[in-house]
Amino acid sequence: MTILSLFTAQILILIYTIITFGFSAIEKLLEWNKNIGFYKNHFNKTFLKNNIPFLLKLVIILEFITVITCVVGLLILIVFSEKEIGFYGLIIAAITLIGLMFGQRIAKDYTGAMNITIYFILTIIGIFMLQ
Repeated sequence: MTILSLFTAQILILIYTIITFGFSAIEKLLEWNKNIGFYKNHFNKTFLKNNIPFLLKLVIILEFITVITCVVGLLILIVFSEKEIGFYGLIIAAITLIGLMFGQRIAKDYTGAMNITIYFILTIIGIFMLQ
């Protein structure tokens, strides 16, 4: 893999993460009541059912932290060829995805957990590329 293709892949993974987490956080905020209803139903047979508003706020905060860190990391990567901030952005993304996957497993939504795993794999690839 050439330096240019590695650099391009790093940039694209950060952009992908920014778009994915950015749209997710904004959608959760704009459709707050709809999401609260959905997740209360989704987790109604779990120990998480009484904490949905708190957990949804936590996920939104983590998603925005991911976006901000990845945006700053992307800019620093492009301008200074420094990878550290982007690396930490993807670490935060991975932690967020682990939390989401944990919730899906608790809810016994195995398809949802599997879908999150796809994002997690790309995030881990990005982490390796930004080391």
